[in-house]
Amino acid sequence: MSRRRGIGALAAAVVLGASPAACGTPSPDLFVVQRSGDVPGARLRLLVSDGSVRCNGGAERALSSAQLIEARQIARRLEELGAVPESPRRIFAFAVRFETGTVRFADTVTRPPVLPRIARFTRTAAQDLCGLER
Repeated sequence: MSRRRGIGALAAAVVLGASPAACGTPSPDLFVVQRSGDVPGARLRLLVSDGSVRCNGGAERALSSAQLIEARQIARRLEELGAVPESPRRIFAFAVRFETGTVRFADTVTRPPVLPRIARFTRTAAQDLCGLER
C-alpha cells in the first residue's frame, strides 16, 4: 500500500508542478511595428502578440478574433516576403521586426500586398484598441 501511495503522490506532484508552467505564460510575439513620420502622432511602437497588442509600451489590449486572424496572416506573409521596393514619397515609414528579420517600407508602397495590410492593421489597432489619433 505504501508503494501505491508513493506513486500517487509522485503523480500528483508532477501534475501540480507542471500546471503553473502552462498557465499564465505570455503569448508569443508575432511582430513589432515601428512607425514614424512627419505628421503629429506618427511615432508608434506596436507590439503584436498572439492575442493582444501594446501601443508605445502601454497596457495590453485584447485582439478580436478577426484581428487575431489578420495578425497571424500578416506574420505568415512576412516570413514569405522578398525584396521591398523603396519609395521616396511617404507620410509614414514602417519598420517591422518579425522572427526571421526586419522589413522597412513607406506607406506609399503597395506591393507586395502584405505591406498595405500592415499599415492598415497598425492604424486600426492604434485607433480602435489604444485610443490614439493615428
